[in-house]
Amino acid sequence: MMVRPTPLPGVMDVLPAPVRDARGTFTRLWCEEAFAAAGIDFRPVQASRSDNPRRHTLRGMHYQAPPRAEAKLVRCTAGAVHDVVLDLRPDSPARGRWIAVTLSARAGNALFIPPGCAHGFLTLTEDAALDYLIDAPYAPDLARGVRWDDPAFGIAWPAAPAVMSERDRSWPDHG
Repeated sequence: MMVRPTPLPGVMDVLPAPVRDARGTFTRLWCEEAFAAAGIDFRPVQASRSDNPRRHTLRGMHYQAPPRAEAKLVRCTAGAVHDVVLDLRPDSPARGRWIAVTLSARAGNALFIPPGCAHGFLTLTEDAALDYLIDAPYAPDLARGVRWDDPAFGIAWPAAPAVMSERDRSWPDHG
């Protein structure tokens, strides 16, 4: 596995390094030692899955507030998604900036998202699924969000959402 920095500090592109033989492949999906070597202290306590039957389903932009701010490793295990991370950390030099990466089951890539960043995605295929490793238990009272089209951030999406929750549609502007 390779752990590469992105333009947002602490947000990492995690690339697989499958070992191939006559049986197929074997791929390490997470390794505490590899993350530590990249300067990341990440110990998951929860695993979650998001199944999305329809293309252009939008989920996000979500984060969890302190004292239970969460880091997560997100991987697409079926189909493909346009995955977005928005830096909301008060002391970050990248505050207010975002990046987008295509995550796909075929590529096997993942994103590590540190605490204080909002995360969301738009499915690019039908039957897209994402698996999450998360380092803090979910706390519904600390769940927060940023609207996907908040003009303060100008996030570029490849298509308009066809499916989204009312909660995600109605997060307030931050501008």
